[in-house]
Amino acid sequence: MLAVSKISTMAIAIILAGFSLHPAMATESGEMAPEFILPGQSGQEVRLSDFKNKVIYLDFWASWCGPCKQSFTWMNSMQTKYGAQGLQIIAVNLDAKAEDARQFILENSSNFMIAMGTKTSIPATYKIKVMPTSLLIGQGGKVIERHAGFRDDDKSALESSIKQALMHR
Repeated sequence: MLAVSKISTMAIAIILAGFSLHPAMATESGEMAPEFILPGQSGQEVRLSDFKNKVIYLDFWASWCGPCKQSFTWMNSMQTKYGAQGLQIIAVNLDAKAEDARQFILENSSNFMIAMGTKTSIPATYKIKVMPTSLLIGQGGKVIERHAGFRDDDKSALESSIKQALMHR
């Protein structure tokens, strides 16, 4: 009985410690986007705070997601069109297997930053329930807008939000 009690106490302590490591799990409009440091596609570190002077379109995707493939083409065009004005697109892969992500990237080129969020707490931190999910983050790190899914009908409204955010930077 004592061993079970020690294990339970340790488990509770570990869980509580985990919550204190991620005190800001806010991902709704008007709240600060939680910081992350993830490995990049080419091995470099991708740190959200490195882009605090930019408007960030943060996209969470997986290789098995059909709409994610469509969004890559659109994100390429947005990065090309608005990158010089201060837009930085960061696409965070959430595949269970890194090889699946690598294959997807080979088949779907990108001119934006890709980070690998596999086996991290990032999906929970950002409350990801649908693929793709994107957040538009303003200069300074506040979430402007959260969007779930990706359809052709979404493109115009998303681009309008990006343009508006860039005008207010």
